[in-house]
Amino acid sequence: MYKDLLKLLPATSVSFDEPMCNHTTFKIGGPADALVTPHSTYELKTTLEYCLSWQVPWMILGAGSNLLVQDKGIRGVVIKISELNCIQIHGEQIHAEAGARLSQVARCAASFNLTGLEFAEGIPGSLGGAVVMNAGAYEGEMADVLLEVEAIRPSGERKTFQHSELNLGYRQSIFQHNDYIVVAARLALKTGEEQDITARMEDYAQRRREKQPMEYPSAGSVFRRPPGYFVGPMIEELGLKGFSIGGAQVSTRHAGFIVNTGGATAGDVLQLIGIIQEKVAEKYGIHLQPEIRIVGEG
Repeated sequence: MYKDLLKLLPATSVSFDEPMCNHTTFKIGGPADALVTPHSTYELKTTLEYCLSWQVPWMILGAGSNLLVQDKGIRGVVIKISELNCIQIHGEQIHAEAGARLSQVARCAASFNLTGLEFAEGIPGSLGGAVVMNAGAYEGEMADVLLEVEAIRPSGERKTFQHSELNLGYRQSIFQHNDYIVVAARLALKTGEEQDITARMEDYAQRRREKQPMEYPSAGSVFRRPPGYFVGPMIEELGLKGFSIGGAQVSTRHAGFIVNTGGATAGDVLQLIGIIQEKVAEKYGIHLQPEIRIVGEG
C-alpha cells in the first residue's frame, strides 16, 4: 500500500522502513513504515490526501526535537517538513515556512537588525514545532512575536489564524487541540541595534553551553515546569543527577535533561522518566508532566 506513494511523489521524497533514530535529536527510535519529505506545499497536500483516502495514520515531524520515538517505531506515514524552510523579510516582519529551523529564523532576523527573536538562539526545533509548543527561553516566547499562522487540515482546507485565535499559554497553543498543521507563520519584530542584538544572542548561546548538556543527544527539557518549582533542582535534590538506565542518563550538567550516552533505547528513557515521576510525587506531591512528545509503539 505504501508503495503507492511512489506513484504520487518523486522517489527522492519517499523512503520505507526508515529508522527514526536518524531523524530525532535524541538519536532514538524504531522504523517508520514510510517517511515522506515534501519539497512543496503541493507534495504536502498530496501526502495528506493519500493518508486520508487510505485511512493511514500520519504524523508531522519538524526538526525531531522534544520527541521520543518508541523502539518498535511508527505505523503509518511520517511527514518530515524540513524542506519547507523558506524565510522572507518584509520590513519589520518575517514570513517563514514551518520547516525552517527556529535558530536560523532568529539569525536571519538579526542579520536585518530585527529584535525580538534573540531568545530562540540555540533552540534546536523547527518554526512549526515552536509555534505548536509556544516555545520560549530567557523570558521570551513565540507568543511575543507571532502575528499570524497559516495552517492546513488533512482535507486540504486552509486557514490563517490571527494571534488572538492561537490560545497561547505556557508550552500551549490551539494546534495541540485541533487537526490543523502549521505550514508557515508571520512574525512581528522591531528594528534594533545590531551590536545589542548580537550581544544578547551570544549571551544566550553561552548560557546554553554552560547549563545544558550539549555533549550527548537529548530531546531537550523532559518535563514541563510546574508552577512555583524548577524541575532540575527538584530532581537533583532527590539524588538522581547522573542516575542511568542502559544508555539513558539524567544529565550530570542539568538534571532536567535526559541524555543518550550511547545505545539508549526508548524503553530506557521511559523507565527513567517513570522513576523520576514516582520519586518527585513521593517527595513533593507533584506529578511531573512530560514536555517531550512520546510517539510510536513500544
